[in-house]
Amino acid sequence: MPTTEPPASSKPLVYAVLGAAGSDRREIVADLIAAGLEDAGQVAVLLSENETAAPADASLAGLSRVARWSWEPSAGRDRAVAAGKIRAALPEGTAVAFLITDGRANPVDQIEALKPWLAENGAELARVFCVVDCRLAEKHPPLLRWFDACVHFSDMVFLCKRGGVPNKWIADFIRRYQEQRAPALFEQVKNNRVHNPALALLPQARRISHYFDEDEWAGFEPDNDGDDDLRPETDPWLERATETRRVRDLPDLAKVTGL
Repeated sequence: MPTTEPPASSKPLVYAVLGAAGSDRREIVADLIAAGLEDAGQVAVLLSENETAAPADASLAGLSRVARWSWEPSAGRDRAVAAGKIRAALPEGTAVAFLITDGRANPVDQIEALKPWLAENGAELARVFCVVDCRLAEKHPPLLRWFDACVHFSDMVFLCKRGGVPNKWIADFIRRYQEQRAPALFEQVKNNRVHNPALALLPQARRISHYFDEDEWAGFEPDNDGDDDLRPETDPWLERATETRRVRDLPDLAKVTGL
């Protein structure tokens, strides 16, 4: 039975879901909707047009309104601002939406484009989730940097597909971020069922990144007491070395894994 509703908001609440293609993100979202949201008629799920069909699609269609979003690459000088744009419209009457990212594309590019898309649609970011395919990550160590970026922007991290993965690897994966004092919540998911949907859906920021908080500093004028030191710095994962390259490059997930 549904357990709770996120606090009421005058704007649609959007949950962004990072992770590799095939990592059971749709299954996790279906469970969150079924167990954590009372009015599924006001829920929308936005899937990248590049995501192929999956068995969980039938469950999502029965629980929400499913639509596709597309990616519009930027060109020329626009690349100095963002790598591209998210093209999607929220279905009319949407109160809660889950935007599932393209699981083969660069997650940082998509996070960067998410902020202006939220503004364009009058929506508010509730949380960013990261779904980790543990078998994929354990098999391909170069992907650790890819997940570092995802966790940096995430409020909650779900570890899925743990079968056959050594417990020590999973413990070391979590400890890596605990030692970095990452505030995100980590949950080892069993059978794609979230332990506490109410806690997961709580629209409370726990991410390292302040990218989505920068608007709070609009109009801020530092005084002589050093208040300027409080202003958020450029996010290290978003910083660019050139118009087409970031300071922190990510491995190409599709090339590394063959997904």
